[in-house]
Amino acid sequence: MPDKDLDTLFNDAFERASKMTDALPQDLMLRIYAYYKQATSGQDNVSTHHQSANLRDAFKMNAWMQIRHLTPDEAKKLYIETINSLTK
Repeated sequence: MPDKDLDTLFNDAFERASKMTDALPQDLMLRIYAYYKQATSGQDNVSTHHQSANLRDAFKMNAWMQIRHLTPDEAKKLYIETINSLTK
């Protein structure tokens, strides 16, 4: 990634994502959430025994578990790419 370091690019992408007002498809929102969680919390924090009565939280946890094989830096790159594709 040119010029800026990965954390700066990630934070910039997060700021842009926070200001987005258009509704996104649910699957895309879950993917963005999962990349963000993996990038900020890392692999070791995904609990495979998470139980929730809230269906929304269960979907979010499932999305995160599906990408748990990614390193935090890989997740940051994918998050940045996804946000860039939506904001250009």
